[in-house]
Amino acid sequence: MKKNELLTIIHGGESSKVQFKERMPHPDSLAHELIAFSNSHGGIIIFGVNDKTGALNGLSFADIQQLNQQLVNVASQKVYPPVYILTETVPVQGNNIIVVSVEEGSDKPYKDSNGIIYVKNGSDKRKVTSNDELARLLRSSGSLFADELLVKKSSTEDIDWGQFNVFIMRKYRKSIDELEVPKEQLAENLGLSKDGLLTLTGLLLFSRKRHLQRPQFSIQCVSVDGPKIENTFTDNEVILEGTISEVFQRTMDFIDRNMKKVPETRGFNSQTKWEIPYEVFEELIVNAMMHRDYFISSTIKIFIFSDRVEIISPGKLPNSLTIENAKNGISVIRNPILLSAAQYILPYKGLGTGISRSYALYPDIILENKIEENQFKVTIKRKTSKK
Repeated sequence: MKKNELLTIIHGGESSKVQFKERMPHPDSLAHELIAFSNSHGGIIIFGVNDKTGALNGLSFADIQQLNQQLVNVASQKVYPPVYILTETVPVQGNNIIVVSVEEGSDKPYKDSNGIIYVKNGSDKRKVTSNDELARLLRSSGSLFADELLVKKSSTEDIDWGQFNVFIMRKYRKSIDELEVPKEQLAENLGLSKDGLLTLTGLLLFSRKRHLQRPQFSIQCVSVDGPKIENTFTDNEVILEGTISEVFQRTMDFIDRNMKKVPETRGFNSQTKWEIPYEVFEELIVNAMMHRDYFISSTIKIFIFSDRVEIISPGKLPNSLTIENAKNGISVIRNPILLSAAQYILPYKGLGTGISRSYALYPDIILENKIEENQFKVTIKRKTSKK
């Protein structure tokens, strides 16, 4: 790191990704800092800076040697599992400053010797006590998938067996009777249920009571007469009820009645089409339903403004995935069981390529990985705003 870059960071003060330490704190305290960064979005700890004033108080050669050894010991012996750190000594205004870089971990949750888990909370840190938050940490490391969890108070009796049979016919090209497997056993074999309870996948795809047990795992739609949410609502849908296929269709119906239609040709009897291709919404909405974070109790939200359409999904991109990756058709599967089954129910054309196909059809799309808000936002510009 260059000294000017470091000075700029120091002048900005502490934050969720920057911590100051004048000297080595107690090893347990340092372990908690490393744990919090590793469980959150990573960050840097700068040694030789007063955390109250930002004043430089450089380290001697002996200090540097001792501190580096202590850092290695703490990272490898007081954090479970151990974390990898990178240290760098930067001379600034006659002071030797150590910068310790901590990456976001891939083996969450990280904890101390007492099993306590910390995450960043602004410039400070806090303990994790919520089961939902712990589940999200496990999910981000690939150790737990929301779609395979059992839903309490659900039942295989709630399954719409008519829809289930249609799914079986599409998947196996045989009916349930032809497969000669009891339907309840078939549902369990496919990861849709266990011991009479539905998994989240089974609930989303086939339960007639999904809206009673997990109403937040749906879509909300709003159409606004203007470019801001403060403008008058011209149309809105409360949280949509039904199975995942019914929610998808009702969402497309909402967009249909709020999307401007344009003629396909110049002729008097010309057919009309959406100002933004139908297939773009089809791809992006299926993508949102398949790849959203189901550990977050929130709906997918669709806002139709006069100049744009926004699709906001709960959950930032998984750790290793970037917006450029997503544009190029690379995906990280967040809900594997749901995805494997829903491809026979929703208009699904290929693994992870929905965003790249949308761009090919309509380039005026902006993707935002909103890390702090834990959301993924897609903005589609409307041609009507370019007049």
